[in-house]
Amino acid sequence: MRATRAIIHLENLQYNIAQIRKIIPAGTKMCIPVKADAYGHGALKTAVAAIRAGVSCLAVATVQEGIELREAGIVAPILSLSLPIPEEIPAIVEFELTPLVVDEEFIGDLGAEAHRMRKTVPVHLKIDTGMGRIGCWPDEANPLAKRIAKEKNLLLEGVATHLSVADSTKPEDIAFTRTQLELFKTACTAIREEGIDPGIVHAANSGAVLLHPDACFDMVRPGILVYGYPPDDCLAERIDIRPVMELETQLVAIKKVRAGSAVSYGRIWHAPEDTWIGTIPVGYADGLNRKLSPGLLVRIGDQEFPIVGRICMDQCMIDLGPAPWVQRWDRVTIFGPSPARTSAKTVADMLETIPYEVTCAINKRVPRVYVGDEYADRKPLK
Repeated sequence: MRATRAIIHLENLQYNIAQIRKIIPAGTKMCIPVKADAYGHGALKTAVAAIRAGVSCLAVATVQEGIELREAGIVAPILSLSLPIPEEIPAIVEFELTPLVVDEEFIGDLGAEAHRMRKTVPVHLKIDTGMGRIGCWPDEANPLAKRIAKEKNLLLEGVATHLSVADSTKPEDIAFTRTQLELFKTACTAIREEGIDPGIVHAANSGAVLLHPDACFDMVRPGILVYGYPPDDCLAERIDIRPVMELETQLVAIKKVRAGSAVSYGRIWHAPEDTWIGTIPVGYADGLNRKLSPGLLVRIGDQEFPIVGRICMDQCMIDLGPAPWVQRWDRVTIFGPSPARTSAKTVADMLETIPYEVTCAINKRVPRVYVGDEYADRKPLK
């Protein structure tokens, strides 16, 4: 086990899921994104903990992510959110993934492969109501639903859209979200009027869960909320959630340097006085962005210490002061899990980005240690 590790607090993940359940309509299904290795938290363990907390569906971004979950023993529905290339279609059918469909070409190719393999493949029709990414236009949804219905080996299991500014409280953004929802509802109504069941209707991301309750429909897809952060600062008071990831390391070296001595590459930091410098084995190859120095404070016990000099690929240095009380091998917390302390949100603010990017950036060479769930070390049945 490395000194540097990401502690994943599964009890916080399950707590967040329970908090979300309190504010969505009773009976509403929940789909949890575990794409990008569950935003850096570890897809398999996160998936198992989420399913144990009552989540009914998982979402991935790539076919390969879905395959890895299936091969690990996950049997829950897995929704693939991104469009595959033709060469991936056989794997979608073989591993029983649920893809989004957006056009006749993919519907035809998928239906043909499902027929060849003698399987029925559930699909969700994705409608673009204003995100401008993937999806058919609202007026194309009805004919595409009819096209799916003609495929003997495809099942229209759901209809979805994605909301681009549902986390914003600006009047113009609220109005835009309302427009998206109206377009989506109209498209779903048109499908029903053709005598076709649209299945599971879903649109709500984290922002919509908090701001637009009428967007919940049959299923919600909260992402960053599950991992412990609001999608926007203005929504922080609307739900009580807890960060799931904690990044920690250990103090592996301590040395005294004289006033004026330079530390790290480029000699951009010089000791203002005689001081003690500690070295911790975490760097930008682990996901600790070089832009975090100067500025980021790390914690030993209840005291914070600044990173000084440039962050290196595998190590960085902290100023322990002229009379430190710390000792070699002490635990050093980079961020999390308490929101009252430095969190991924604190780091994100320094980098002018979002917590998603901070947790996703923690490299896979950093071991994930799972705590807070008595079944965390169990593997799914195959």
